[in-house]
Amino acid sequence: MEIHTGKRIAEIELISKDGNKVQLTLDGRLYDVDIVMAENGSCSILHDGKSYNAELVRSESGKQYVVNTLFSSHCVDIVDTQAKYLRMKKKEEKRQDNKIVAPMSGKIVKIPVKPGDILRPDDTAVVIEAMKMQNNYKVSSECIVSDILAAEGDTVNENQIIMMLDINVTKNEQ
Repeated sequence: MEIHTGKRIAEIELISKDGNKVQLTLDGRLYDVDIVMAENGSCSILHDGKSYNAELVRSESGKQYVVNTLFSSHCVDIVDTQAKYLRMKKKEEKRQDNKIVAPMSGKIVKIPVKPGDILRPDDTAVVIEAMKMQNNYKVSSECIVSDILAAEGDTVNENQIIMMLDINVTKNEQ
C-alpha cells in the first residue's frame, strides 16, 4: 500500500506479524519492529533498541490519520492497492490517450478488436489477466484502432504499449 504524507509517497508492505512483532518493508527496506497499540490511539514502537511513541487520530473514512509525536504532527493518507487501481482507471477515463498501455505485467487473454475498428466509449479494447484476475480495458471516447502491437496469449510488461488508437475521429469517418 502507499502512504502519503505531505509531498512524500512511501510504499509499505507487511511481510509478517506475530503478536506485537511486525516485519515490514518501507520503500523496499526491511524493518523488524515491536508495535503496541493502546485503545486510545496511542502507539509504542520499538526499533533497533529505540522507543518511539505516537498518537494516531483516525478520520471518519478510516483511510486518513493525523499522527502526533512529541515534537510534530503529520497528516497521513493510506492508499491501498484497490484504491490506487481505481484512481488510475478514473484518470484514464477522463481523456482517451492515443495508445493502450499495460498498467501492470500480465497475460493478454483477448483482443476483441482489429485495426480499422471504430470504438465507442466503454467498448473493451483488450482483456488482460494479472494476479489471477481478468481486467477489461475500455476506451473512454470514440476512436479507431490503428495498430495492435501484441497478440492474444502474449505476456506483457508494465507500461508496454499494446495498441495504438486514432483519437481524432470525426463524424464523417463513421
